[in-house]
Amino acid sequence: MTETAGIAADALRSYVERIERLEEEKQNLASDIKDVYSEAKATGFDVKILRQIVQLRKMEEHDRQEMEALLDTYAHALGMVRG
Repeated sequence: MTETAGIAADALRSYVERIERLEEEKQNLASDIKDVYSEAKATGFDVKILRQIVQLRKMEEHDRQEMEALLDTYAHALGMVRG
């Protein structure tokens, strides 16, 4: 292992190369996700709503219920919901 100014060059190179590979994989995944949203849109689904659904599914049940309750409360307070 070569050391330059106290840095293990081989280890550093290994970390950088791993990060670069992961960044490339991340770009490929982002492109794949974009393609899926495009397919959904082409079949008539609303992509904006699909993105919201994906976000909601990531949430814990109690967090989602709390958010929905607050959203409902705020909408009622602003007169956006009848009843």
